[in-house]
Amino acid sequence: MATTYDFPSDLLAGQEELHQVRAELSALLKRLPWSVEPLDGFSDDNGWRKVERPASPGWTADEQAEVEKLRRREHELAVFISTHRYWSELSGPERVAARSELKHAHEAPPEERDGAS
Repeated sequence: MATTYDFPSDLLAGQEELHQVRAELSALLKRLPWSVEPLDGFSDDNGWRKVERPASPGWTADEQAEVEKLRRREHELAVFISTHRYWSELSGPERVAARSELKHAHEAPPEERDGAS
């Protein structure tokens, strides 16, 4: 049976928000043009695979601000989580296992994820 950890509520909330911010940032970046600045399209088949990009209108100031806001929040949350006082209670392999478990704390319990009943 896997070890269960009694994560503090603020650490769990921070990790959950980090997942949400990363998902929101990923979705936003997929919607935006490939280039921040307006650039012409190009086609290059001289490499090991052909690369093509359509012309990019670039990002608007609002889009740039939204990406920056999400990246800043992602950084703040990552720092909060990685420097949380809870980690000082653990050491060595136990700390590594707990950090890995925290990343999946929002999912089903470990025994359900592993397929055990």
